[in-house]
Amino acid sequence: MKKLLKKITHPILKKYHFWYHKKPRKYVYKDVYTIIQPTVFSPKSTLSTKVFLDYISNLNLKNKSVLELGCGSGIISVFCVLKGAKVTASDINKVAIDSLQEVSKKQGFEINCVLSDLFDSVNKSDSDYIFINPPYYPKKPKNIEEQAWFCGENFEYFSKLFSQLKENISESTITLLILSDACDLENIKKIAIENNLIFKKISTKKLSFETNYIFHLKTHTVT
Repeated sequence: MKKLLKKITHPILKKYHFWYHKKPRKYVYKDVYTIIQPTVFSPKSTLSTKVFLDYISNLNLKNKSVLELGCGSGIISVFCVLKGAKVTASDINKVAIDSLQEVSKKQGFEINCVLSDLFDSVNKSDSDYIFINPPYYPKKPKNIEEQAWFCGENFEYFSKLFSQLKENISESTITLLILSDACDLENIKKIAIENNLIFKKISTKKLSFETNYIFHLKTHTVT
């Protein structure tokens, strides 16, 4: 019944998302705000962003370097800056990057915004933290907007992400990824293992219609 409910609600949520965000909308978390532009994924469409922010709020980020890979609305990046971090935010959607640059400028702080498909245009990361809230529905995206929802018919997004992670993170980097029980967790974990990554669950948040998990990804060191 739970799986059936997810199949029913997902298309409804997606249609609502596209309708609601035909114009710019403000999103606020703990007095921190960003502006969500049309074609940019909204944190209001799912609860994963808030769950991630709640977890991040307990981290000491003062003077830490943070990379948000696939920043979307940029609310996580904005929140991290205001917690004292030095932040790089990347996204494949130019609208998202341009909007985040404008939002940060208006609020008087600096975020290094990079237009990039995952690590393609991001320098090798020696960041203290990497935060990733990925698309995970297995379907080929038709446009830039759908890339925030769909990871490809064969999970191509995760194949590329995990392949690049093992080449672009240092042993000291804490890489956190949030996923839902609405996705194919086992297949995603399998792809991570194939890329020599350790996939460790560090947080579980049960909500009314889904459960969100935060995973710590580490490279497997052979001794």
